[in-house]
Amino acid sequence: MRTNPAHTPSFRVAAAIALAAVALLAAPASAQIIRVTEVMSSSGTGGTEDWFELTNYGSSTVTGVDTWQYDDNSFSFANSVPLEGGVTSIAPGESVVFFELNTTLGAPTPAQQVTNFKAYWPTTAQVGYHQGAGLSSNGDGLVIFDSTGIEITPQTNFGSAVATVGQSFYYSYNPNGDFVLGSSSDGVVSTVGTIPGENGGISQVTIQSVTPVPAPFTVTNIGSPGTAAVVPEPSTIALAAAGLGIAGLGIRRRMRKA
Repeated sequence: MRTNPAHTPSFRVAAAIALAAVALLAAPASAQIIRVTEVMSSSGTGGTEDWFELTNYGSSTVTGVDTWQYDDNSFSFANSVPLEGGVTSIAPGESVVFFELNTTLGAPTPAQQVTNFKAYWPTTAQVGYHQGAGLSSNGDGLVIFDSTGIEITPQTNFGSAVATVGQSFYYSYNPNGDFVLGSSSDGVVSTVGTIPGENGGISQVTIQSVTPVPAPFTVTNIGSPGTAAVVPEPSTIALAAAGLGIAGLGIRRRMRKA
């Protein structure tokens, strides 16, 4: 009795591979996937002010960033404050940083505070700021809203930083914006070296603030503002899908010859 090829395990494997390839090629990359990728809630006495990092995991440049608002763990648009400092857009794969404006370290103007922040951290990222809604070292959270109150990012929390003063909380995501490392309620504490990414890959090189630290700072911190997980290009996803499709086609051809 001749077996129907459609009933064989090999056929089913080939069909599954082909369907996966079609799904990858058919799924459009979202134009706007903004995520919180790092948070510093306590730099310690003599460090920078609180800051957070936003990364664009989408396929297109996101504009209108200068109309967005930020709030901490009350997650309330009514309590949110504007993002300032001239950051207007975030390109695909780009990370930008916002810190809490504060003159306690002697910088009289926002522009000078931005200069000081970049002198402390060796970053070329866009750096903006906000006024108010500082991040508590006893555990806090944050969310970003657009100008109408719609949440741009998921509500992100982090635990107590009492034992991690001078170290940031880090989060990693896959290209769809789903948590891979850390979670909405538990960031990973940064350490000098590398942080593992999806499937064990290296997604982040964590750096230390410059040493010796420039005045008016007096302590070093561990973190990586402006550098987050590498976002795969759409062409990479397409090549992977094409490879799956070819693999499935090869299996089906070998089955027909058999």
